[in-house]
Amino acid sequence: MLSVDRIYKSYEGQPLLNGVSFEVRESETVCLLGSSGSGKSTLLRIIAGLEEPESGQVAWKGKPLGNTPAHQRRFGLMFQDYALFPHRNVAENIAFGLRMQNLPKDEINTRVNGALQTITMTGFAQRKVTELSGGEQQRVALARALAPNPRLLMLDEPLGALDRTLREQLSQELRRILHESKVPAIYVTHDQEEAFAIADRLLLLHAGVILQSGRPHEFYHHPKNVWVARFFGLGNLVEGTVSAHSPLQVETPLGLIQASCNQDPPAIGEKTTLLFRPNQAVQDPNATENKITGKVLDQVFQGENYRLTLAINDHIPEFNLTLPKPAEIGAHLQVSYPPAQVLCLDNGAEV
Repeated sequence: MLSVDRIYKSYEGQPLLNGVSFEVRESETVCLLGSSGSGKSTLLRIIAGLEEPESGQVAWKGKPLGNTPAHQRRFGLMFQDYALFPHRNVAENIAFGLRMQNLPKDEINTRVNGALQTITMTGFAQRKVTELSGGEQQRVALARALAPNPRLLMLDEPLGALDRTLREQLSQELRRILHESKVPAIYVTHDQEEAFAIADRLLLLHAGVILQSGRPHEFYHHPKNVWVARFFGLGNLVEGTVSAHSPLQVETPLGLIQASCNQDPPAIGEKTTLLFRPNQAVQDPNATENKITGKVLDQVFQGENYRLTLAINDHIPEFNLTLPKPAEIGAHLQVSYPPAQVLCLDNGAEV
């Protein structure tokens, strides 16, 4: 459907987008994820036709869009501030883009009613938008973007102005609406949990390129490098030196650790970083490998589990893990990690 090919863009003389390429397939929701200032919104504006790239091409079904103005691309846009008209009611806000297309009144009414049904706000047509909650306004803005039947929907931090509880609730609602509408979408956010909840596929933008792409579970199980693991907060990162292969063994401040690698492991004597996910620690008195002992500094009840913070030694003052049972503050606790659950990562963070 949409293809973005080698987009370059600079800002104040510094490269912002450095040959970005990706595709959005039919009915797919792609989440463009990255830290603030990574160029996500600039890339969205280039796709929308609101900004020109220095080089590269945006195409729809193979047809270049470089000479197609924004209003002729039939791409829907939704922003963080919603941009609703306060002097118009809900139905009039949703109908705005349809009236700009000079559609018959009956068709406008049909589409408005259908959009209200999609966002589960039937009965709100005559309500003033100033009387709506933030979540309801967000739904109206989405309905307005969907009503003209866009070929592509682009959402730029649409939940950024809402509190976390409402964001979690509406992210699930957004995913349902996007899947039911079958409109391909690009969703921009810096929030990892929001991206995991909504996306069919993630694109992680860093240092001007797509550093890693894939489904949400692939980022969790197979982070490309240390930077990706740190960005997603996947767990404890411990540096070490490779001492043996088959099995892979790494000398670390935790002692000799046996680990696994998603790619070819570093050579013996080279530095690497190991990822220990908090929820993969086990208390097994019969374990013989990857035993870790530390002093309990803190614990937080998280429903089914307890999140504990251990002090291991001077090199690792804090090591986080989750266990099903609590522990006494100040007590010494021993856990172990199965070698298959300790992941050896590439140290490269820049591209």
